[in-house]
Amino acid sequence: MAFQEIKLYQTGTFVAGNRLLDPEQRSVQARMGRSNSLTSGHRACQGCGEALGARYVLDAAMRATDGKLLAVNSTGCLEVFSTPYPESSWQLPWLHSLFGNGPAVAAGVAAALRARGRDDIRVIGQAGDGGTVDIGFGTLSGMFERNDDVLFVCYDNEGYMNTGVQRSGATPPAATTANTKALGPEPGNAFGQGKNVPLIAMAHEIPYVATATVAELRDLEYKVERAMSFRGARYLHVFVPCPLGWGAASADTIKLARLVKETGMFPVFEAERGEVTEVSRIRRQVPVEDYLRPQRRYAHLFGDPGRPDSVARLQASADRNIARFGLLPEGDA
Repeated sequence: MAFQEIKLYQTGTFVAGNRLLDPEQRSVQARMGRSNSLTSGHRACQGCGEALGARYVLDAAMRATDGKLLAVNSTGCLEVFSTPYPESSWQLPWLHSLFGNGPAVAAGVAAALRARGRDDIRVIGQAGDGGTVDIGFGTLSGMFERNDDVLFVCYDNEGYMNTGVQRSGATPPAATTANTKALGPEPGNAFGQGKNVPLIAMAHEIPYVATATVAELRDLEYKVERAMSFRGARYLHVFVPCPLGWGAASADTIKLARLVKETGMFPVFEAERGEVTEVSRIRRQVPVEDYLRPQRRYAHLFGDPGRPDSVARLQASADRNIARFGLLPEGDA
């Protein structure tokens, strides 16, 4: 059941207390029997959205597969902070791949299990946006083309955070990084560059594609469980704020993940065989400025004199997403 179906008992809130819900509607993280696949001891930064996302995703996948799950993890923040040699915070079979071959390794593991007749064990691949959108993009497309039986998850924090906050193919326009223009007529990342991997995945017409954020836990868990009900290639793109790389307060991780959806900058949807089947509608639309201001990577847009033209371009992009995916409540479009 998607999160939109859950009744909110308090006016004006986005939160539904688990004790007010039927047991079958309660999130995996609220259950005593959760697997805690990513447990204590990791070295993620305070407020790390990727650590939250990985914990939610893996616990939901473990529940959906009755614990018969194997994870392949590309190099990146998630791998580095979770496995400081000789320790590990993972409590499931877990393999580390190189930066660029995570999808290929996950596909190979799935093929090996199939050759051994172990169709009961499922495979999940995971990487950040660097290992998905850029370095691992070719192997990911190959995995989609072959329709390998893997759920691949991208934890998108919009940059190469582990190596010093460099620009990636998922870095949004106007955001500053360690290797984008600090000065000049258009500082920050250039408009018109990068890749929209959820749409590229849809173009492969694989069985299931979805986007989600760490701000809406039930929606994220639902999509993981939904993905595990399919066979073949599946793709989940999870928005995970990075306080360190974005220059945001560690306490604002969930707030930013909620605002990016409520502005329309990050459409949240599901698709099957290349067609959008469900969208998560905006519940209270806010201007993109509300999302941009709490982040230091956008500070140059609001200085003296500021860049209202760039803010307007970002707002126009969000408005296009809203129109394209029908994100406003029915009757408000």
